[in-house]
Amino acid sequence: MNIIIKQIEMIERIDRLIRLQATGTPVELASRLGMSRAQTYRIIDIMKELNAPITYDFTIQSFVYEESVGFKFGFYTKELDATEIRSVSGGNSFERLQYLAAII
Repeated sequence: MNIIIKQIEMIERIDRLIRLQATGTPVELASRLGMSRAQTYRIIDIMKELNAPITYDFTIQSFVYEESVGFKFGFYTKELDATEIRSVSGGNSFERLQYLAAII
């Protein structure tokens, strides 16, 4: 599998654990992920470079987000607004033709 895809999947996995406040200590997290503590910190550093507000909470012994954030990577369908629909469907002229065709 592609290295980039593996890193993205690891970021998604760490993100889920952070949201659950269930990462455990850095050593426990590394063990859970099957990697070294240094590798784990590298991925967390990448997440921080992507503006993830990650900090470690010593009272619950878990990495946490300092504020509510979302992480999404990949392609998804997007709903279009009225302006975008007109440009995709051929513009106003095309819409008028569709309307006329529906009447006839």
